[in-house]
This record gives sequence, structure tokens and C-alpha cells, in this order.
Amino acid sequence: MENITEFKYLYIPLLLWAGIQTFKVIWDLVTTKQFNFKRIMGAGGMPSSHSAVVTSIATLIGKYEGITTPLFALSVVFAFVVMYDAAGVRRAAGKQAKLLNKIVNTPGLTNLQVQEKLIEVLGHTPKQVIVGALIGIIAGLIL
Repeated sequence: MENITEFKYLYIPLLLWAGIQTFKVIWDLVTTKQFNFKRIMGAGGMPSSHSAVVTSIATLIGKYEGITTPLFALSVVFAFVVMYDAAGVRRAAGKQAKLLNKIVNTPGLTNLQVQEKLIEVLGHTPKQVIVGALIGIIAGLIL
């Protein structure tokens, strides 16, 4: 079997994602006193695991391959796109879902019958994205 350090670009971000998602489940359990397994796979919340994963990959590439390589540039651009999407597009979609759920559930406003509630927690606040990014950078530097 090959040296496990050769897979660092894969296992470090995946372990980081699992750790952050597990933290969210535990935090949700402590604050709401209810176990919500959907949080392990769900989006949103503090910190952004998406941001942590992409910044850890970019940091690892910069650390081991060099910051002047095309691969590092690609990973940084990819990280910014993911973080912009998390705090911008997906957050806006979550706000729209919340408003639509409210409209549908307002008595007398519509006659719509909806089979399921739209998911409201899709994106992140800028603070959640920044904290996730910092965790990813730190993990990439020390692991």
C-alpha cells in the first residue's frame, strides 16, 4: 500500500468536513435538546464546511506544490467561487424558500397545496464563510 501522506489532498478535507458536520449535529443537540441527523449532510450553519474544505485544499496545494503553480491558482479561484456561492446564491435561495414557505402557510392568502416544505437553510452568512475558511487554512497549514 502506498504511503498515506500521498492522499492528504483527499483525506484531510474529508476529515475536516466530517468533523465540522459532526460539530453541527452536537451543537444542535446541545442548543435544541433534539438530535437532528439531517444536520450531518445538510448545508448551512456555523461554520461553513464548504469553505473549510476548499480552503484546506488550496492551502495544502500551496504548502506542498507551491503558491506559484497553476494548480494553486486554480484551487484559490475554485475556493472563492464556492465561498461566493455559499454566502451569495445559496443564501439568497434559502431566504426565498423561507418567504415562500411563509406565503404558502398563510391562511386565506393562497389556495396552494404543497407536498413538502422548502429547505430554508441552504447558504451561509459571511461570518460563517469566513470562520470556515479560517478553519480550512489552519487545518491545511498544521496537518
